Parts: sequence; C-alpha cells; structure tokens
Amino acid sequence: MTDGEIYKNERQRSMKTLIIYYSYGGNTRRIAEMIQKRTGGDIAEIETVKPYTGSYDSVVNQGQREVNSGYMPEIQPLTADVQKYDRIILGSPVWWYTFAPAMKTFLNTYDLSGKIVYPFATNGGWIGHTFRDFEKECRGADVRKGLNVKFDEAVLRTPEKEIEAWIDGIGM
Repeated sequence: MTDGEIYKNERQRSMKTLIIYYSYGGNTRRIAEMIQKRTGGDIAEIETVKPYTGSYDSVVNQGQREVNSGYMPEIQPLTADVQKYDRIILGSPVWWYTFAPAMKTFLNTYDLSGKIVYPFATNGGWIGHTFRDFEKECRGADVRKGLNVKFDEAVLRTPEKEIEAWIDGIGM
C-alpha cells in the first residue's frame, strides 16, 4: 500500500458520518438503522410537519401529485447539525421514480456543499431516476454510488450481503 493510499484510508476512517433518512412505511428506517449499526455513524430522521395520513392508495395518489408538481412539504428541523459532518448517507423511499418529496425539501433546505454523499433508495418496483436526482439536488457535494434496496411490502428482497458490501465500500 502506498503512502497516499494509507493517508486516504486514515482520512476516510476519521470522517464524521451522519445517516439522514425519510421513511413512510418503515423500510427505509430499517435500512438506515442497519447502516448505523454497521458504521457507528450518527442518525437523524426527516419528519414532515404534517404526517401523511389515509389509506395506502390515497397516500400513493397524493405522492404522485406532489412529485409531479415539485411540491416540498414542510419538515421538522433535524436533530443533528449537518455542517459538523464530512460524510452524509441519505435514504429515501422511491415515490414515482424519484426520492420522496420530504427528501426534496431536505435537499433544498440544507447545504451539503463539500460533503461526500452516499444515497440509498428503497422501493418495491423500479428505481427510476432517483440517483440522478440525488446528484442534481446535492449541489456542491461529491455524490457517490447509490444503493438500490428492493422490498416486497416489508419483505427485504435485496440480499443483506449486497447491502453490507455497499456499506463496507463507504470506507469506514
């Protein structure tokens, strides 16, 4: 290993990590907690001021309208100071081929410039353009390869070894 590689590895291990996620049904929370347990990073949940209510179908329909219109729901302030962290791991469910509107609000409220960002997305179908949208919305950040986590309702379909390999690839 060269001196440069040793320095890079030491620098990565000394970076402060924050896992920030939005979860509607609990699947994204489950993966965020798995990442937190494996990395020891801090964790913060994005919560909307007005929670989504109603049947699954009514929330899906509301989500489609919000995504299509670019709506950004008001969110609670985070419990963590984002500026104190070097590495940010962002998690969101996929709503209509992109991240949830609450994540859009977060990305337009908090400055991630100069941060290294690792996105992950949970979904029951198709990831769509979610990771391209993360790259676009994380202005000034170094956005790395994302993790696509598939569920059938609450049943995890992505092998845990694949999730663990992605987490380990973050360099902690």
